[in-house]
Amino acid sequence: MLTVPIRQLGESERAQVEKILDRDPYAGAQIAERVAAHGLNWWRSDGRIFGYGPGRRVESMIWSGAHLVPVCTTPAATAAFAEVLGAEPRICSSIIGRSDAVLDLWDRLGGHWGRARDVRPNQPLLVADRDPAIAADPEVRLVRPHEVDALFPAAVAMYTEEVGVSPLLDDGGRGYRRRIVELVKGKRAYARFVGDRVIFKAELAIVTNRTTQVQGVWVDPEFRGRGLAAPAMATVVRDALRRVSPTVSLYVNDYNAPARRLYAKCGFVSAGSFATVLF
Repeated sequence: MLTVPIRQLGESERAQVEKILDRDPYAGAQIAERVAAHGLNWWRSDGRIFGYGPGRRVESMIWSGAHLVPVCTTPAATAAFAEVLGAEPRICSSIIGRSDAVLDLWDRLGGHWGRARDVRPNQPLLVADRDPAIAADPEVRLVRPHEVDALFPAAVAMYTEEVGVSPLLDDGGRGYRRRIVELVKGKRAYARFVGDRVIFKAELAIVTNRTTQVQGVWVDPEFRGRGLAAPAMATVVRDALRRVSPTVSLYVNDYNAPARRLYAKCGFVSAGSFATVLF
């Protein structure tokens, strides 16, 4: 019999959920964006948010849906979440969050869910809250709606290179294209063009009132090593800080030394470590 103090959360616990998300605005950004837009009842159609704590108090939480995202989890909370989730089939495509929580979860869930396709145990979490000291690239700008066809092949190339599988596999890329269209319409996709060819791209994949998380940073292989990325990224950071959120955050694979040097040039500093388990 399950004895852990854990329950599915709904709109009546929204204030407690928001308080926990504020305690870690970077690990909780993906959840915070959607709760702000839709409330907690929306999750019932796309996943579940579980809370951990005695009585009606919520001390830790986890979203179980397309991704598994723990926020402010203690070891006891992680064990409780794993006990519940391990009794069910896996529905998530990844586990993402603070490395200690993610790796503890995976240690407990791996025996139930089988092998992962990839485990990335140390992904430095980086944050910038001021303009980069380096000059920006004036050729980098927001992508316009009519330019989605030009952006999409670059986005597919980035995703395939970073994740290790093509986003075209499941549904021919229709879902992924809808996401790219959404980002462009929301003025959250940046690129530098040479003619109709995208040679740099990045997106503000998550936006909250505390941070915007940059993902999808990519330079065309033909243009790598030319010093293009740092000024391009400086443009993204400047615009995001002015127009979107008070901080810009991202996480990067620890072995990607060129990317880490790039982000350091743009003023990003350490805010801990993420981990990702990919299925």
